[in-house]
Amino acid sequence: MKIGTPKEIKNNENRVALTPSGVQTLVLYGHTVLVENNAGLQSGFTNEQYVAAGAEIVSSAEEVYARADMIMKVKEPVTSEYKLIRPNQLVFTYFHFASEKELTLAMIESGAVCLAYETVEKADKTLPLLVPMSEVAGRMSVQEGAKYLEKPQGGKGILLGGVPGVKPANVLVIGGGVVGTHAALMAAGLGAHVTIADIALPRLRYLSEIMPKNVDTMMSTAYNIQEIIPLVDLVIGAVLITGARAPHVITKDMLCTMQPGSVLVDVAIDQGGCFETSHPTTHENPVYKIDGVSHYCVANIPGAVPCTSTLALTNATLPYALTLANMGWEKACSGHDDLRRGLNIIKGNVVYKAVADAFGLPYEPLY
Repeated sequence: MKIGTPKEIKNNENRVALTPSGVQTLVLYGHTVLVENNAGLQSGFTNEQYVAAGAEIVSSAEEVYARADMIMKVKEPVTSEYKLIRPNQLVFTYFHFASEKELTLAMIESGAVCLAYETVEKADKTLPLLVPMSEVAGRMSVQEGAKYLEKPQGGKGILLGGVPGVKPANVLVIGGGVVGTHAALMAAGLGAHVTIADIALPRLRYLSEIMPKNVDTMMSTAYNIQEIIPLVDLVIGAVLITGARAPHVITKDMLCTMQPGSVLVDVAIDQGGCFETSHPTTHENPVYKIDGVSHYCVANIPGAVPCTSTLALTNATLPYALTLANMGWEKACSGHDDLRRGLNIIKGNVVYKAVADAFGLPYEPLY
C-alpha cells in the first residue's frame, strides 16, 4: 500500500502523523511511504531522517494526496484540502465530525473512507488513539490556565499553589476521564485545591482513592456546578461523549456568577465545547473574554508541544496503521472491532450514529 503523510496546515499544528521510526516499520512490511517536504520539521524530524528510514520525500500535499491509498494525518482536513481527497481513499486522522458540519458534508461528497482516531474504541470502552493526546491536553490545560490567571494576561493575579500563609487557588475539573484525571493531578501537583466532578459514581470512588489529599470529588450536576463556580479561579472542561457533540455544563447564565479574571479552559472544544460561551481559538489568539472571564478554547492544544505529542500519538497509531496497510481497510475493520468503530463515513454514507444524529443526516449501519 502507498501511505501518504502531508504537512499539517492547521494554525500552529506542529505535529506530524508518522515518525521516521514509523516509516521504517511500514517499509519493512513492503509498503511505500510518501512524506511531504519538511512535514516533520516542527516535531524535530528532518527530511534526511525520513529518507534514511525508507520514505520518499515529495514536494507538495497535492502529490501526496494524488498518489497515496491511505492518508495519515493528525488533524482534520481543512478547506483547502477537501478537493485533494479522492473517492475510495482511506483518510486516517482525528476528525471530530460532530462539531463541524462543513467538514462532514465535504467528506461525504469526497467519497473517501474516513476512519477517525477519536472513535477507535476497544471492547472495554477505552479510546486508545485519543488517550495519549488527552493526557497531553489534560496536563497542558493546567499550564495554560495558570498562565492566564496571571495579571499581565488579564487574570486575577493568583498563583495556583499559593505560598505559606496564603491560600492556593481553587480549581474545578469537570469530567473524570483521561483529560480530567491528568488535569487534576497536574493542578494538585502545583498545590492548588482541586475539585473533580463526574456523572459516574464508580468513577468518583476510584478517583477519590487515587487522588492526592488536596483533591475532592463531586457529583457533576447542574446544581452542584452552579453552586461552586462563584468560588473557583480556574475551570477545566474535560467532558467527552465518544463521537458526539459535548454537552454544555456551564451556561452563559452561570458564567456571570464567576469572579472577573477567572479562567475557563475548554478541552472539549474539538467536540463543540462544553461551555455555552465557547468557540474555537488558535495558538496565535488563544483567549477571549466574556463577562470578565477568560476563555481558552484552542482546538489543538497538543500541537504546542509536538516533540512530546507526536511521539505519544504515533506510539498509539502505528500498530493500527500497519494493520490497515497490511490487510486493507475492509478486511482490517471486519476483523478488528476497535478499528470498525473508528469508521465514520464510507464512500458518501455516514456509518457512525452520533455524527448522523448531530446534523440530521441519514445513518447507514455497518451491520
